[in-house]
Amino acid sequence: MPTKRDARSALSCGVIPGNMSFHASAKREEEAAATAVAAPPTEGKGGLFGTGLSEWFALPIGVAAAVPLLTFDVYVINEETQLLAVFLAFCVTFYTQGGDAVYKAIDAKAETLLKEHNEAEEKVIEALEQKLLFLKANQNTVNDFSAINEMRTAAYEKLNAAGAVKPKHDFKVQVERILAMIAAEEASYTEKTKMTLMAEATASVTDKFKADKALKKAALDAAISKLKGGKTEDPVQAAFVQFFKDKAAAAKASKDDSEEKAQRAAMIAKMNSVAKNEGFFFAFDASGTPKMTA
Repeated sequence: MPTKRDARSALSCGVIPGNMSFHASAKREEEAAATAVAAPPTEGKGGLFGTGLSEWFALPIGVAAAVPLLTFDVYVINEETQLLAVFLAFCVTFYTQGGDAVYKAIDAKAETLLKEHNEAEEKVIEALEQKLLFLKANQNTVNDFSAINEMRTAAYEKLNAAGAVKPKHDFKVQVERILAMIAAEEASYTEKTKMTLMAEATASVTDKFKADKALKKAALDAAISKLKGGKTEDPVQAAFVQFFKDKAAAAKASKDDSEEKAQRAAMIAKMNSVAKNEGFFFAFDASGTPKMTA
């Protein structure tokens, strides 16, 4: 069992209990290995077989080696060797003379393919950008439709309010239309009656003066007196006044209302025709009383 003295001795030696197995040698080895891996590779000497000598030394070495090889028939130059030499000469000639042309042709083809590929990619990117703009523009679609629905609801409410008032307005317009028609018919009938009465009065007074010489003389005397500035009563005017008085008395005493009934029936027929053609809310019965139809 360790004592307090042992613990103090361990602390005095710089050793912490529980960390006795710790040391830094492994970390240093890892750093050294990483440094060795990261170090750039050393360049060779180059030259003939990596010796640093010029490649031209291969010529005398080759001649020195070729003479005994050919002399002792170690290597026999036959048709295969000649064919190989011709093929190598062709390859060297083609490489030196036509290599650039082949390279340029292949490179031009590659550049063309790359250009077409880039153009296709640009079109795809442009289409995607357009789609992105479209999607961004449609971000407020929900809000737009909500606003449209609110406007539609408000419009329906206004239409309903107008629909409650419109029948009353239409009914008022229809009544005014009928009243204007009645007023126009009455004015027309009154004018026609006046013209008829005037024509009848003129004919009656003319016949009366033609038949009575005394009236002729009285009319002539009255005309002469007016020319002289006198105030003699005009017999022609008196005859017209008397005619209208007699006509009014006769109409008052007469009980024949067939003409009035015929006029009323014609007026009712005309009003019913207008009401039917224009879709009025009412029509008139035979007595002229309006009846609602809608």
